[in-house]
Amino acid sequence: MEDVTYILSAIESGRATTADLLPLVYHELRRMASSRMQNEKPGHTLQPTALVHEAFLRLVGTNDVADGTAATWQNRRHFFGAAAIAMQRILVDEARKKKQLQHGGDRMQVQLSDVDVAQPTAADDVDLIALNEALQELESSDPNKAELVRLRYFAGLNEQEVALALNISRATASRWWTFARAWLFEKLRTTED
Repeated sequence: MEDVTYILSAIESGRATTADLLPLVYHELRRMASSRMQNEKPGHTLQPTALVHEAFLRLVGTNDVADGTAATWQNRRHFFGAAAIAMQRILVDEARKKKQLQHGGDRMQVQLSDVDVAQPTAADDVDLIALNEALQELESSDPNKAELVRLRYFAGLNEQEVALALNISRATASRWWTFARAWLFEKLRTTED
């Protein structure tokens, strides 16, 4: 991933465009999206490829094409952190859209072939809108742990990858993850009551 750091600095200095970045990060962004989409409810209309493309478009915008300016990122961590936030926002927007009455948010979608064997999954229990609000509250008190949650939950990075991205030890990443999960669980539980 040295190439990513090089391209990011080249973009900042004007020697490269954001279009040069996509081929280098596409597979990692696709892996992040696939990992995250595995936790979504069955029948989700947004596919990992579409999530990657939408996130990348949000990251680079149309600045590059329109006026020659480009979004800049400080380093690899900053870029993938921004990608995790973009994926989070896209998924939360999708969840909000599905909840709206005009989009059938008050109706439960049921596949006829699954009627007899439908079992709730862990993803069914997660309200992305409530999670997003709790995550914003966590961010106001502890931005590092909120960033870790975004990278783990929305970007699908594992403990070691998060430790590298945040430049912390794996043990610290594990402690932060344990704390953040417990904090979010308690916050979401009290929100439901």
